Amino acid sequence: MNEAVRNLAPKIVWNHFADLNAIPRPSKKEERVIQFMVDFGKKLNFTTIVDKVGNVIITKPATKGFEDRKTVVLQSHLDMVHQKNSDTIFDFDKEGIKMLIDGDWVTASGTTLGADNGLGVAAIMSVLSSTDLQHPTIEALFTIDEETGMTGAMGLEAGILKGEILLNLDTEEDDEIGMGCAGGIDITATRNYAEESVSTNSTAFSITVKGLNGGHSGMDIHKGLGNANKIMNRLLYDGFTNFGLRISEINGGSLRNAIPRESTALITIDTISEEAFYLETNLLINNIKLEFLTLEPNLIIDIQEVGLPKKFMELGVQEGFLKSMYAALNGVYRMSATITDLVETSNNIARVIVKEGHIKIGCLTRSSSESNKYDLGNSLKSAFELAGFEVEISGEYPGWQPNINSEILEVVSNLYQNLHGEKANVAACHAGLECGILGQNYPKMDMVSFGPTIKGAHSPDERASIKSTQKFWTFLVEILKNIPKK
Repeated sequence: MNEAVRNLAPKIVWNHFADLNAIPRPSKKEERVIQFMVDFGKKLNFTTIVDKVGNVIITKPATKGFEDRKTVVLQSHLDMVHQKNSDTIFDFDKEGIKMLIDGDWVTASGTTLGADNGLGVAAIMSVLSSTDLQHPTIEALFTIDEETGMTGAMGLEAGILKGEILLNLDTEEDDEIGMGCAGGIDITATRNYAEESVSTNSTAFSITVKGLNGGHSGMDIHKGLGNANKIMNRLLYDGFTNFGLRISEINGGSLRNAIPRESTALITIDTISEEAFYLETNLLINNIKLEFLTLEPNLIIDIQEVGLPKKFMELGVQEGFLKSMYAALNGVYRMSATITDLVETSNNIARVIVKEGHIKIGCLTRSSSESNKYDLGNSLKSAFELAGFEVEISGEYPGWQPNINSEILEVVSNLYQNLHGEKANVAACHAGLECGILGQNYPKMDMVSFGPTIKGAHSPDERASIKSTQKFWTFLVEILKNIPKK
């Protein structure tokens, strides 16, 4: 199925993308893709280095007549989000992505596609391997671990790069030129609890929430999509309040930067309340489905009787857990006061695990305002600490502050208008790009971000537009021919 993708135009980009997608490359397990990229650079006889954290830098000399232009850093990240449908059998650590063509879209068979940021990587590889493009000196920077901590960008030392301009190829709308992005922090709440024995006069149920769209916890957070962890908590809270429901296990969500699509819970009810609980819960399920009918038409909430577990959570801790989960904000906290329709601050309750005496709740808070980032972080911290949790704030990374006087922004914006007869959407985004972090050690570097149209990033519905990829490649080629002189 991947061979059909190789025949798409531009062939050079899609072939490099197919080669890349044959390499398993989960965040924090990038050893194979790092070696793949090193071998690629050395095969081209270009200077290739791996820095102390694992970033790969390949330098290609300027083509004839472009030696006097500013050196350009082309930057994308090597890792990809690994998400799959619950009924898809796939081993991300061992298998390459299985790609499909559906009209104008390239997608994957039940998994994430890796277009985020694989198409950016493939485009840079195409520039490096090309023999007929005109361009200044290129420093290709392939960072690691963007999706789970941005440790690659954070670990890149000052002085390694010589470029004056950075083109980040990690934007997901082809009519958008990025000039700023949000920063973020991880909020992790943990608590131990005593386990109590389940009464034999109990009935156990498995509750499953699935079929949600999921998506990028930054770019899609404003859409009001369902969060499986919040929906599950609503069901559990209702059952606890009305029927004394007890929680044995919960497994909800997956990655911190993906809106949770699925959650499962194992609970018990006093057998005497079984029928009433089942009827009440199904009424609530119908109401939730009705609320999300437009946004989440494929939402499934299933409740099935199962065998009794041996233990469940102690009562006092359970009450605090359910109430703190209800109180914790999920979604948009504040819209930007200066940029129309831009989310300034948000939170994603990404992961909830309850098992064998331990609770762990993981959130990713984003904001283009440092003060509001910590304001929301403290709000979440307070909600969980009131319920007896220990809360850790970690993984802080800065936003990328817009520079309206950017020389490369003017060049890129004018080129877009000349090529397409209309203005690009020059904007900041609510995703976490690496530009803000890279700018800390390279404060004078002039940066913009752009890329092809990618939908459903961070979910198994991820897909990349074929026409848009051609548009993106043409745009990149033209930009490299128009880089200002030193």
